[in-house]
Amino acid sequence: MTSIADATAVPAGQRRESDALGSRLLPADCLYGIHTLRALENFALAGRPVRRPLVHAYGLVKLAAVRTIGALDGWRETSERADAIERACHELAAGLLDEHVPVDALQGGAGTSLNMNVNEVIANRALQLVGAAPGDYALISPLDDVNRWQSTNDTFPTALRLAAIREIGRLENALVRLQESFQAQEKRLEPVVKVGRTQLQDAVLITLGREMGAYAEAISRDRWRVAKCVERLRTVNLGGTAIGTGLGTPRAYIFRVVDTLRELSGIGLARADNLVEATQNADAFVEVSGILKAGAVNLLKICGDLRLLSSGPDAGFGEIRLPARQAGSSIMPGKVNPVIPEAVTQAALQVCANDQAITSAAAMGSLELNPFLPLIADCLLGSIDLLASACDMLARLCVDGIDADAERCRQSVLGATASATALLPLVGYTAAGELAAAASASGRSLRDVAIASGLVSGEAYDSLISPEAVCRLGSPDITP
Repeated sequence: MTSIADATAVPAGQRRESDALGSRLLPADCLYGIHTLRALENFALAGRPVRRPLVHAYGLVKLAAVRTIGALDGWRETSERADAIERACHELAAGLLDEHVPVDALQGGAGTSLNMNVNEVIANRALQLVGAAPGDYALISPLDDVNRWQSTNDTFPTALRLAAIREIGRLENALVRLQESFQAQEKRLEPVVKVGRTQLQDAVLITLGREMGAYAEAISRDRWRVAKCVERLRTVNLGGTAIGTGLGTPRAYIFRVVDTLRELSGIGLARADNLVEATQNADAFVEVSGILKAGAVNLLKICGDLRLLSSGPDAGFGEIRLPARQAGSSIMPGKVNPVIPEAVTQAALQVCANDQAITSAAAMGSLELNPFLPLIADCLLGSIDLLASACDMLARLCVDGIDADAERCRQSVLGATASATALLPLVGYTAAGELAAAASASGRSLRDVAIASGLVSGEAYDSLISPEAVCRLGSPDITP
């Protein structure tokens, strides 16, 4: 028969921790505790831990709480404990404790598992810093000390907003890089006249430079919209604890903790006027995700165009050449695929899918809390990361190296009946249409047919299809 002493004995190299559900053994030097252990057993969904920017932001949120508690003399017993907790928070925020935060990205409990993982790691690291052993929670407790005057329900969404704002800065820089890459190509390819198309059919003349300029403008608009996301995210519910009423928290702390976090982060965070409402609703994340989706849609369109314009190269459009990045086939020699636009397309499609998940998760919040914030966090931060990486990749590995097949573009212009549109100012719609039909029926170039008709001289024709004429806004010889 096993005695009580045997049942509670702790093997060498391990420690025992208890919670409301019982007790468990952990490695003696492990920085996480029983709550994290249970989360690891319960949640094996994404197969990867919470995104690191969220963990680092959580460290800063905890640091703001520790600082505010200290400023209000909430550590009356000993300053050594507060100093150790603060140092541990610094380490977590700096990414030095990442390996000790293994909880799955998708978890039940509105993010409680992540909050407890963070609480345990900070507490146990603080214990090490004061020369005590991990698990000595009588000295420094994950709940009574590290989580003092806090709840998952105010720290998790605050950390998410902070992480998103910080990551958006990276995305904005990547958008600037991509915009500048297209602007450089706009200038370089401005002299290359080509056939513009609508509904994939020949339409009117344009230059490759103007096409690149249009892409640059779309990315510029994305950059502006993304920058505005900060305004949607900077209002936080920190201090509201469980449901926004500030249960168990001094009023002075509620009015001060966001100020502390603002000072620590250098970001213009503000406390929500209505903490109950801010704890309930996640619509701000939906709004930001929608803006990210708009950026993804522009990338989808641009990448589709780049693939089409570079298609062939012999039997397709072949108007531009993309940088060759790798062999395109295991069976077709010499084939090179547009792999960068293809990869960016997949990233953009994932962002669109993430937006749908965020929308559904936000809509499914119930009463005083949204239980699905872990999914929102994973998708939102994932979308920001994907877009930033995609924009950087597209600029560096594709757009910077785009080259024109100027001769192919020239031959298309000379042979295309679409050039008839350029003749409208001189001959009118009916005559231009007749010239186009004659060129098509005879197999001759529109230029030859137009000159032979006597309606247009060779010099006038060439002037009408020049880069200057094609890029001109409107027709200067036509008065209203």
